[in-house]
Amino acid sequence: MFTYCNHADCLRHCNLSILMKAKILLWRGLALTAAYCMLPISILSQEAQWLHFKGKKGPGQGKSIVLIAGDEEYRSEETCPMLGKILSQRHGFDCTVLFSTDPEKGYIDPNNQQNIHGLEALKNADLMIIGTRFRQLSEKQYHFFAEYLNAGKPVMGFRTATHAFRGNGKTGNLRWADFGLKILGETWISHHGRHKVQGTRGMIVEEHQNHPVLSGIGSVFGPTDVYGIRNLDPSKSTILLRGAVTDSLDEDSSVILGAKNNPMMPLAWLREYSAPNGKSHGQAFCTTLGASVDMLDSDLRRLFVNTAYHLTGLTVPDMADVTLVDPFSPTFYGFNNVEGYYSQRNLRISDFKLGHNASTGLARPGSAPAWRPMLPH
Repeated sequence: MFTYCNHADCLRHCNLSILMKAKILLWRGLALTAAYCMLPISILSQEAQWLHFKGKKGPGQGKSIVLIAGDEEYRSEETCPMLGKILSQRHGFDCTVLFSTDPEKGYIDPNNQQNIHGLEALKNADLMIIGTRFRQLSEKQYHFFAEYLNAGKPVMGFRTATHAFRGNGKTGNLRWADFGLKILGETWISHHGRHKVQGTRGMIVEEHQNHPVLSGIGSVFGPTDVYGIRNLDPSKSTILLRGAVTDSLDEDSSVILGAKNNPMMPLAWLREYSAPNGKSHGQAFCTTLGASVDMLDSDLRRLFVNTAYHLTGLTVPDMADVTLVDPFSPTFYGFNNVEGYYSQRNLRISDFKLGHNASTGLARPGSAPAWRPMLPH
């Protein structure tokens, strides 16, 4: 039953009460709206800085891999997402992929040597896969690498990881410019084969042909040239593949006879590294193949997958599944030094998420030689 009162004080009291309640509801509404609006922005901000592929069912479940892209020439920003998808969707590993990006606008910028978001992921990683070139990072960012190495955790480096960093940065006993030499066993030396003219055929070292990392691997080929190797100590390394220089970039090209391939350069190897703290030791794998176009070769992809199993303490499959998860259209290697290319290209990290594929492209398409791409299989 309603009781109506027309007394002035009563009316004022009722009106004030209603007004206060309305204000409270308004402020609550505004607060909830602000929170609602900010939440997806925060989530998108985090998602835009790296990729995470949750592992499906497989032997790698419970293991975490961090893949770090960031080179100006060989398109590690294409290679790492492709590998992360295979390792997570085919084998069960949780994979996080990090990129060199523009710090303000967030687009992928391989030419930015000073910005890689998400290195905190190394704290919980069981394996680091790195393909960077001449990065110059902050002391804070190097700290994440140092922590990882001081824990004696395994490292897999490919192509330009032999010269992953540059500058005067140092942690403990390690100058970061010496990462390739001290951790992987070699630094940048030379192009042993003719760049963009001669290819690389991986030749299995007979002594180690039964090594689990080589399980199911036949003839590896890449249209990148063989790197010169000078410092790797064979007595302290297990050389799995040697690189034969071929006469062209065609996958059916012949191995060159003569001095160029005598001896053949090491192409893939395992070794033990000493950590920056001077106390810990860990296992490292390196291959000087690994341009994105090299990864069209299924045997090379299998080499990477086998190594991930081996370095994380898992039994390597007899014939690991390396079927591509999403279409893969790699860009032929080369520098994109045209000013503004990457800002105009505006390649986003989300362009490489599951169900998607992207290609970096070349600022000067004519810089790529005539080349018959291998069919991905």
